[in-house]
Amino acid sequence: RPMMSITAVATLLGCGLAQGAVLGSRSVPVARAAAGRAATPAFTMQQQQTSSPKGVVITGGAGGVGYAYADEFLARGHWVVICDVKDPEPAVQSLRQKHAGGLGRVYGTTTDVSSAQSVQELGEFVKAQLGTVHYWINNAGINGGRRPFTSLSTRTIEAVVNVNLIGVLLCTAEALQLMQSQRGVTSHIFNTVGSGVKGGGTPGYACYGATKRGLPQLTDSLVKELEEGVEGYDTKPPLGKVNVHTLSPGMVFTDLLLNDSTPKLRKFPFGVLAAQPPEVAKDLVPKILAVSGNGQKVEFLTTDRILNKFFERFIQGKKSEYIDDAGNVIKAPGAQYADNGVQIQY
Repeated sequence: RPMMSITAVATLLGCGLAQGAVLGSRSVPVARAAAGRAATPAFTMQQQQTSSPKGVVITGGAGGVGYAYADEFLARGHWVVICDVKDPEPAVQSLRQKHAGGLGRVYGTTTDVSSAQSVQELGEFVKAQLGTVHYWINNAGINGGRRPFTSLSTRTIEAVVNVNLIGVLLCTAEALQLMQSQRGVTSHIFNTVGSGVKGGGTPGYACYGATKRGLPQLTDSLVKELEEGVEGYDTKPPLGKVNVHTLSPGMVFTDLLLNDSTPKLRKFPFGVLAAQPPEVAKDLVPKILAVSGNGQKVEFLTTDRILNKFFERFIQGKKSEYIDDAGNVIKAPGAQYADNGVQIQY
């Protein structure tokens, strides 16, 4: 049976894959599982309709893991606004049909997160539809394709930085303004991190990795500002308490992961560590709802989960349920797939 060297594992971890989303997202360890230690089971929570709906905003919510988040929040009876640079109406109608008769509500609006005016309009839409916002998830992101940095056009570089970094800054500023005005309400902002977040190299995704590297710094800075203020500036306490966290969905089988992928990459690490959007959302949404305090790191690919996946693959020899031995996507019966192997959600 194939074995993974400790050196290879350490290399992947150093690249930040264990916290990322795109070369997809996360990654890797090995040793302790081999010693027979059972990994901690994934966080689970029974889907129950809440008697106290929360307001949720999800950027980039018309597809991928953003859509899956919305699906999970609605299953629990919460009220959700999804926005996307593409028309979110088909996603909204799909979600409404799926959750008809439930307590959840969903609304959609077209938003370019890299545009200050568009983000301001999103804030106005959110306030009008939800009234109170408890969770704001900065999920929108692009990677510009997997290719050498020197082959990227300046337009592509600008787009990646504008969406992944400027977009998060603009959305976070809008969310803070809205949430701090909510008297007596404690609310949470989540910044989605990805490959490169820990500072290791991300060949093929240099620009993407650079944008993701900045988000923990932004989050840590805001945590200190919100908790301690800024020296020399006297500010009135806000009406509402806002906490800021990072959110790491890991490797997810979406366009970001599978576009420009190769059979070698699909076999490893994708075939070992990647998951479908619904699986990720079922794990992360309960964690988001249960978060407390400030500056938390909410992750899908926890160390225990990574160790368990490596133990299953390299010690027990378990095959991937998503990728075959030739590096092709395994298509589930009855499901529809795009040409790149991404499962169509609606």
